Amino acid sequence: MGIQTAKLTRIVAATAMFVVSMLAIYVVHSLYFRVNVVFYSAIFDGVLATVLIGSLLCLLPWFRVLGGIEKAQLLVIWLLLGYGFAISVPTVLDRSLSFYILEKLDQRGGGIRESAFEDVFTKEYVKEHHLVEVRLTEQLESGTIAIDNGCVLLTDKGRRLAHISRFFRNNLLPKHRLLMGQYTDTLTDPFRHSSTAVDYQCK
Repeated sequence: MGIQTAKLTRIVAATAMFVVSMLAIYVVHSLYFRVNVVFYSAIFDGVLATVLIGSLLCLLPWFRVLGGIEKAQLLVIWLLLGYGFAISVPTVLDRSLSFYILEKLDQRGGGIRESAFEDVFTKEYVKEHHLVEVRLTEQLESGTIAIDNGCVLLTDKGRRLAHISRFFRNNLLPKHRLLMGQYTDTLTDPFRHSSTAVDYQCK
């Protein structure tokens, strides 16, 4: 067996071990341990799997054929894989309104009147997914908001992120986005027609 073939064999084996470990850690973490934020929890699982299998890279003689740079590259790749998994699978399923629509259609026998979807979102989605509690918990854990005497307040970190998000939305989101058969830029400024007559601001 040539040196390159030996290296490739070990890289594939180590990566397979990482994937299996990450999924196993994720399942155990999700089923048996407390989770504050799904995304952060899944990121932690990816990092833990990277540390675990990275340790084996350094300790097991079988992996000595791999150089230091190759091992470092593997660690970076695994961290990226862990991040990709965290944001693409559990986080998407946890947050996705699109998947909720599919699940709700299935729950209601396969069909719902289009005119009823606003009620479905406001009266069912928010309640069933505990949307307010989940999102406020995420922001509290992220340090972007604080709650004082029933008032939800932006922190300095939250204000900076809001400005960055607003800039990106206004300037870099698609200006011609398809919405129900029409191309529009309405989502680049969703507050464009937002009412100013509200009574829920903190005094």
